[in-house]
Amino acid sequence: MLLTAMCLAAACYAGATTRVVYPLTSLDDVDSRYEYDWAVLRVALQKTEPRYGPFELHQSTHPMSSQRVAQELLMPGGRINVFARATSVELERQFVPVRVPIDRGLLGYRLFLVRDADLPRFAAVRKLDDLRKLRVGQGKDWIDVPILNNAGIEVIEGTSYPGLFAMLEAGRFDFFSRGIDEAQREFRERRKAYPHMVIEPTLLLHYPLPLYFFTRRDPEGKLLARRIADGMEIMIRDGSLNALFQQYKGESIKAGALQNRRVLRIENPHLTPETPLSRSELWFNPLTGK
Repeated sequence: MLLTAMCLAAACYAGATTRVVYPLTSLDDVDSRYEYDWAVLRVALQKTEPRYGPFELHQSTHPMSSQRVAQELLMPGGRINVFARATSVELERQFVPVRVPIDRGLLGYRLFLVRDADLPRFAAVRKLDDLRKLRVGQGKDWIDVPILNNAGIEVIEGTSYPGLFAMLEAGRFDFFSRGIDEAQREFRERRKAYPHMVIEPTLLLHYPLPLYFFTRRDPEGKLLARRIADGMEIMIRDGSLNALFQQYKGESIKAGALQNRRVLRIENPHLTPETPLSRSELWFNPLTGK
């Protein structure tokens, strides 16, 4: 059963079962965006069983858009009680953030999915002003949208994640900005459906973009957030977070050939003062491998 609000001390829950439900974000058979996140969540819950008791981890059976995911977590009786998302001021106000970056900050290093015919246009990009002449595609209301707009880059928003690949193919925008591992995985999964889509080989865009777990802002959600945070801190200390990170992300980082790319950096003005940028052990720099 779900944890009640009657007792917040972890010791009170010894033997109680924590039921954790995360969202199903797409019925697309090749949508594997969150596999790593849920693997981290499972291990964090396992690491905390001695203190917090057993758990059940389930995926919702109802597919949800990103907007619906947030709505479900705002509702006291919503179908989910945790999700993973790049943070923003608004998200940290509405929900309880677990301020340990799930992917060690990797999401802020961006490769571009482009049409093969446009490769010469991107090879000519030398500075941010050159990139501002091109249009980027992103999902509706993704946190990247205001970050990119703030940098003066025109953003075309798509209403569904699978539809963004079709929009790129149709020339609705010039590039789809993706995390390093996202771009690699999506290219492998979708190149047959979109044979003219390629990974642009010369550029790397970077902005700070922590990916956090979020829980409901009630006693139950606060306890779950504390449990996840405790588990992730254990994972950092015992090396299991880095082991999972390398298992899921290592090959994509190597395949990105990042040292050969021109790095374009922009600001993220939407980080809160509580962002743990000073904790170097939480962050990974794919350019240095540390």
